[in-house]
Amino acid sequence: MQAQQTAGLKAQELDLLRDKIKDIRITMMTSQELDGDFHTRPMATHQMDPDGTMWFFTYDDSNKIAEIQNNNNVALGFADPGSETYVSVQGRAEVVKDRAKIDQLWDDFLKTWFPGGKEDPRICLVKVAPHGGEYWDRPGGKMMKLFEMAKGALTGEQDKTGRNEKFGDEPK
Repeated sequence: MQAQQTAGLKAQELDLLRDKIKDIRITMMTSQELDGDFHTRPMATHQMDPDGTMWFFTYDDSNKIAEIQNNNNVALGFADPGSETYVSVQGRAEVVKDRAKIDQLWDDFLKTWFPGGKEDPRICLVKVAPHGGEYWDRPGGKMMKLFEMAKGALTGEQDKTGRNEKFGDEPK
């Protein structure tokens, strides 16, 4: 399915982002604390909409909610060491208390973190609209890395198989 374009990301960039993170369930979300320091925590990604919007469950009294309400710029870090794929996404976060959306995205495995279930009045969603990012990967994964390491040890040549590419908005 071809992605729709969203602010800052072209359809092909959304397709690339979706492909890079499709098997990565946990992201590290970074927001800015009220004192200016950065706070990073693991979050389970529940859905990526066709326009690139990503959804996360949390409680409305958590620190991240106050941080997002103060400064809605967030960063998401995705890592899959097995395939040597790493993705960094910048976006704007919004707190959503829409019960219909919570019902739509709810999965019973969430009871591990939200024992009161989806009816808990403190449950809310963090909606992240990405506008830029960067990825690093290595075509061929671990086997290519092992080959390049052996080759480098024998020849002294630097490994040039890794890729790094930015997408979306240019840094401000």
